[in-house]
Amino acid sequence: SLVVLFGATAGAYGAKLGSDERELILLVWQVVDLHSKKVGTLHKSLVKADNLDLSDQCREVSGLTPEGLGKAEPLDRVLQQFSQLVSSDLKVLGRSSYTLCSDGQLLIRQVLHPETSKKNFLLSDCFYSFYDLRKEFHTCYPSSAAVKDQTIKTMAEYLGLGTDEAEEDFGVWQVKTMVAIILSMLSEGCNHVFTEPETVKYKYETGPCSKSETVDSETVIRARGLPWQSSDQDIARFFKGLNIAKGGVALCLNSQGRRNGEALVRFVNSEQRDLALERHKHHMGSRYIEVYKATGEEFLKIAGGTSNEVAQFLSKENQVIIRMRGLPFTATQEDVLGFLGPECPVTGGKEGLLFVKYPDGRPTGDAFVLFSCEEYAQNALKKHKEILGKRYIELFRSTAAEVQQVLNRYMSTPLIPTLPTPIIPVIPPPYTIATGSIRDCVRLRGLPYTAGIDDILEFMGDATGDIKPHGVHMVLNQQGRPSGDAFIQMKSADKAFMVAQKCHKKMMKDRYVEVFQCSGEEMNFVLMGGTLNRSGLSPPPCKLPCLSPPAYAAFQTAAVIPAEAAALYQPQALLPTTRTPQASAAAPPAVTYYPAQAAQLYMNYTAYYPSPPVSPTTVGYIAAPPGAVAAAATATHTPILPQPGALVRMQGLPYNTGMKEILSFFQGYQYAPDDYNGLIQLSDQARSVLQAPKEWVCL
Repeated sequence: SLVVLFGATAGAYGAKLGSDERELILLVWQVVDLHSKKVGTLHKSLVKADNLDLSDQCREVSGLTPEGLGKAEPLDRVLQQFSQLVSSDLKVLGRSSYTLCSDGQLLIRQVLHPETSKKNFLLSDCFYSFYDLRKEFHTCYPSSAAVKDQTIKTMAEYLGLGTDEAEEDFGVWQVKTMVAIILSMLSEGCNHVFTEPETVKYKYETGPCSKSETVDSETVIRARGLPWQSSDQDIARFFKGLNIAKGGVALCLNSQGRRNGEALVRFVNSEQRDLALERHKHHMGSRYIEVYKATGEEFLKIAGGTSNEVAQFLSKENQVIIRMRGLPFTATQEDVLGFLGPECPVTGGKEGLLFVKYPDGRPTGDAFVLFSCEEYAQNALKKHKEILGKRYIELFRSTAAEVQQVLNRYMSTPLIPTLPTPIIPVIPPPYTIATGSIRDCVRLRGLPYTAGIDDILEFMGDATGDIKPHGVHMVLNQQGRPSGDAFIQMKSADKAFMVAQKCHKKMMKDRYVEVFQCSGEEMNFVLMGGTLNRSGLSPPPCKLPCLSPPAYAAFQTAAVIPAEAAALYQPQALLPTTRTPQASAAAPPAVTYYPAQAAQLYMNYTAYYPSPPVSPTTVGYIAAPPGAVAAAATATHTPILPQPGALVRMQGLPYNTGMKEILSFFQGYQYAPDDYNGLIQLSDQARSVLQAPKEWVCL
């Protein structure tokens, strides 16, 4: 038997049903016996919604009023009555089982499942399998219109059914016409058989994803604006009614390994993906979620993995994954199992633990744990921020895709970060940072962290012609990452004022950017590590008396570090094959990547503060061609680094460590001043700062 079902919401109707999150207000149904071709009683039931504010389209099409709906039963009661009445009708017809049949997929997938999920009650099993009348009709009549263009009216017109919509109540005409269409399909001329119903997955299935898999770009979406604590199950619940592929939820992480509020979701086919796009700006709790198209390559980049260890760890299906963060580096499997305790047993014991490590085997402090059921996982989450050793441990829900993503990130981390690509100047070297109180600069605040120079120039629009050469300065934080601020030097104070008026709160990549006029002096303070806020200027650390040595000057007229220091930015300079004596009068290189005064700014600042703000446009932003890099590498530079093995790298330094603390740490080791002078040509003024006593080593 089929139960022909029709419904309407308080909002959009037809092809947009369910796209506006409005609640169900009407259900109409009738039983059809496919064998005897008999029909049961037609039932119509109003549903009381939480919000009785009906849209104009709903009032016009349905003729319903808030007053009439206010006397109806809520959805859970109506669904109970639906089950009882269907069972009664089946007994009358001598049948016991049935499958739903609806006009398209929207009522089941986009209305009933999402609404019941939000209201926290379960749908009966009959709502997880149904026939799409439009697809069945097109199968029976291939010459009819395409499935996406079908409606109840067009199907009736194709069959020549003479029904008048105006003579019946809203919903009653639709069900009667659908029943007539089904009976026509069952006639001797067609003998259509209903064999393959549409299915709705009961729950989301976790699983690993390999980078070798082929992912159709027409099945992937990007969800943005998720709460940071969202799990894959929360995302699957947001898309309730749609079939997500196994292991198809990939939570995106930022550069610190924390969730950034985005996820890539892979569906079983393009039809499900298109329905997911209709949930753009639907709500998860109090937050609305943006839904956009994405590509298969993006999904594999986040969720794909190649590690056999990870594949084996994730091979156990239907497990709840918990991520542990902040573990002591000395923590063992026994320590973690003891921390979790007997109330939350780990699946497979030690086999259910996966420690995240760097390529050289050092622990990162992260681990993933498998639990066989939700109860054990909840018990584990109760231990959030409890102490193991001398550290508190953070516990979060995780996903198979997050396991892959975290492992991929740490395993691909180089032991020594790669230096940036050399750049060649597009403007002659003489360059100075703006000074003075003239307000010919602007400050951009609230930039997207992914914004680059090109984005800023596009944001400025026509005003880019009024920017001084090399006048765009990105401000980085203490970790060397974009802070969301930038300064731009304009050709005059009037130009800066016009830009601030025109571009203030203009959008850049879905974020509005604040633009303020400021002076060169204020810009300098921030670029050197100071702060600029409503309370005024705070000096940078290197300007404080306690951090400045007697012989140190922040800005000297003469260059402290010559152009040869630019060779530090060549990858070839890290691996010299031999150490050659310094030439008595080395010629300057043909390609200078950083002018002398700019290099002075960086070297002085980094000597007393761990991570300087930098300006990508200090000397231009055109990548050097391979020929220029090769020429610079083969030029007769003064050697910068000693022979291989003479360089050491220090990790785990306190953030407030300065040069004096590092030199004191290596007290007792010698480095001859003559040899040190052979590394970089120094002026007498700079040598007084950088030369250290013989018992110090200079790195």
